[in-house]
Amino acid sequence: MSDALPILRLTAPEAAEPVSRPRGAAPFRIGSVKYLNAAPLTRGIESEIFFATPARLAEMLRRDELDAALVSITEVLLNDRYDILDGIAIASLGEVYSVLLAHRKPLAEAKEIFCDPASLTSVNLLKVLLAERGLKPEFKPLESYAAAAKKDFVLLIGDQAIEFQRKPHKHEILDLGAAWQELTSLPFVYAVWALRRGIENLELRRELREAKNFGLKTLETIIETREEFDENFRRDYFEWHIHFHLGEDEKRAIAKFCELLRKHNLGPVFAPKFVA
Repeated sequence: MSDALPILRLTAPEAAEPVSRPRGAAPFRIGSVKYLNAAPLTRGIESEIFFATPARLAEMLRRDELDAALVSITEVLLNDRYDILDGIAIASLGEVYSVLLAHRKPLAEAKEIFCDPASLTSVNLLKVLLAERGLKPEFKPLESYAAAAKKDFVLLIGDQAIEFQRKPHKHEILDLGAAWQELTSLPFVYAVWALRRGIENLELRRELREAKNFGLKTLETIIETREEFDENFRRDYFEWHIHFHLGEDEKRAIAKFCELLRKHNLGPVFAPKFVA
């Protein structure tokens, strides 16, 4: 890896304060998911965030109802109307644990796959992974999370995926992060800060960078105080399964994802534009 993984287990200095906007500044409209993995990227600005599913955030961005949103990388690649805030992502190198295909039958027998309706990138990532194996099943929306255990093939993301794995189940698990690394030897980028073009957003970019920095400095507090799952799992998840940097390896991974989306006719696909 050309970019060293960040040291995440840091304790905040006594003087650390949440990010705040200068008094009198116009509020930016910022959206994010409520999943555990996004918590460090909105640290200190939670009161300013509109929380919704990835699919809902993408809809709002398309209608110019948000100035920035932490959205699936697919939303940016398939719509030529956003910039990506450089240096920040939700990514994994190998097993991610929170993006998975649960299956009770061999993958080669998959005729239809039921998908978490909140998902965007994971559907396209799974389509690519299966297409590389010569498989092209039909993808259908999952009617409810309660129905997931009854499906032969079900794609889950975020906290629902974590909960599914941690409970008793009769499925095998295909971790999409691990499958992508096996295919490409690269990390995978699941989400980025998408910035709406056509507005002055220098202050917005600064705010989002500072929120990430504050989140990583106070990650120990996040691990200790969040209520999702248990503390041992939260620690393992943040230290081993996901990271938040967007470096050269992550950009190569995005380029490879673009290449495979085009190869399997999942486009049109637009080259990403990164802004600092």
